[in-house]
Amino acid sequence: MGSAVRVGTRAGAARTTRLFLAGDVMLGRGVDQALGRSVEPWLFEHFVRDARDYLVLAERANGPVGGPLAPEAPWGALCEPLARWVPDARVVNLETALTSHAVPWAGKGIHYRAHPGNVDVLTSFGVDVAGLANNHVLDWGRPGLDETLVTLHGAGVAVAGAGCDARQAAVPAAIETPAGRLLVFAACFADAGVPEDWGADGDVSGVWLLPDPSPRGAEALAGHVLAHRRPGDLVIVSLHWGPNWGYGVPAWQREFAQRLLGAEAADLVLGHSSHHPKGIEVFDGRAILYGAGDLINDYEGIEGHERYRPDLTLGYLASLAADGRLVSLLMLPLRRRRLRLERATPEEGRWLAASLSRAGAGFGTRVDVTNDGGLALRW
Repeated sequence: MGSAVRVGTRAGAARTTRLFLAGDVMLGRGVDQALGRSVEPWLFEHFVRDARDYLVLAERANGPVGGPLAPEAPWGALCEPLARWVPDARVVNLETALTSHAVPWAGKGIHYRAHPGNVDVLTSFGVDVAGLANNHVLDWGRPGLDETLVTLHGAGVAVAGAGCDARQAAVPAAIETPAGRLLVFAACFADAGVPEDWGADGDVSGVWLLPDPSPRGAEALAGHVLAHRRPGDLVIVSLHWGPNWGYGVPAWQREFAQRLLGAEAADLVLGHSSHHPKGIEVFDGRAILYGAGDLINDYEGIEGHERYRPDLTLGYLASLAADGRLVSLLMLPLRRRRLRLERATPEEGRWLAASLSRAGAGFGTRVDVTNDGGLALRW
């Protein structure tokens, strides 16, 4: 498990399980260059050749970043509320290779990597599980993935969704909590920009790339999960799917997620790939986050897609009953500024609540602003 010290205690931990959940965490490029250790800044993008240019963009938009940043600095305003809330597990999608390998994957336009020493960004925050099934973890080839796996293992961060072979890529992360065992499975689909040859195959390393988004594919995934699940386990299925922008949820995603829940192969589906939060559904008492949005990135100052308010994001606090049903889902409204997370303003919190309510209307959910300025899912 992550190495950060847990602050506080709470009664009745065995009755419910508290989870901190997030979408994409990107520690490369400008974030990596702002930290105490960094890889060489050269990039292979069409328009940006030096990762430090992303620092310039961020400072032009919001003022000096300062630095070097402490490992916990990117998490910013998340640290204090989580110290009070005391999650039993913290689960994120790590969309960055932790590697010094210098040869990028050929033919891919964007490559994210961070210095392996910057794994302490994860451990300083107490990340327990890093999902790796996404479209950036092999940006620096299989040697980069292999170093990422070794780095995370050495730091005590459990991984899901990638491995040294096909079997390991599909093995869940298993976390012991006061309420019992939590399993996290992570997989991805090609429509999220995952190259087809990134899939782990036999004894070849890679990600768990699901070939079939149909109901038959959902049933196959459910069977795999149930082969690992024991009585009393809680299960998260983390899925990297769909495009970066837009609130629409295709019918196949909804059916896929609902089949997992209906088969008792998941208690919560954590979807990501969209750069902004999307609608949330509660099906059979269990939550589906169709798009958790980016949590940490270096996109400040990049123009375009302003109608989605891409500077705003959420941290998710889910409480699950012993049978996996959702007890509550609270959200912390945040904004990215100077490569750190800040508490969103009241206006920004209201905008996020209204956006999520519109996106969730077809699912029968809405999001309210709470008395302390947080957000709460209603269903």
